[in-house]
Amino acid sequence: MKIVTRELLAQVSAEAKQNPRLRRNHNFHTSDESRCHRLLNAIEPGSYIRPHCHLDPEKSEAFVLMSGALGIITFTNDGGVAETVLLSHATGNLAADIPSGIYHTALSLEAGTVFYETKAGPYRLLTEDEVAVWAPEDSDPQAHEYCVRLRNLFN
Repeated sequence: MKIVTRELLAQVSAEAKQNPRLRRNHNFHTSDESRCHRLLNAIEPGSYIRPHCHLDPEKSEAFVLMSGALGIITFTNDGGVAETVLLSHATGNLAADIPSGIYHTALSLEAGTVFYETKAGPYRLLTEDEVAVWAPEDSDPQAHEYCVRLRNLFN
């Protein structure tokens, strides 16, 4: 049995802080080919996850907040904000299930944010149709500014 402890959350958060992308996964599934992916996803403020969707109808994603605060944003197909939700123990919103085909991103709003993520495997790189062409790539200098604008949706 694998147990999520406060010590594990602190360890994965510390690893995320040291990572240039300010993120770190801790997988419970055994390989990228596993049919069910279960993982801790530690994400620090300033990390950028380019908006994307999963077109496979079996690839809905569930996020369960373990620590910190997580902003989740869904988008219309042309990049407009469709919905925002703050996952936080203070608000009582603790989990979100994002259906396949919905453009989305997640933002850390507090240091030490960790969420438990589940989705169908196997892992595959996003296709051209799944990446939001209206959002900057991770390496684009405008990604930081875009991330700040998204974060401001929660202020």
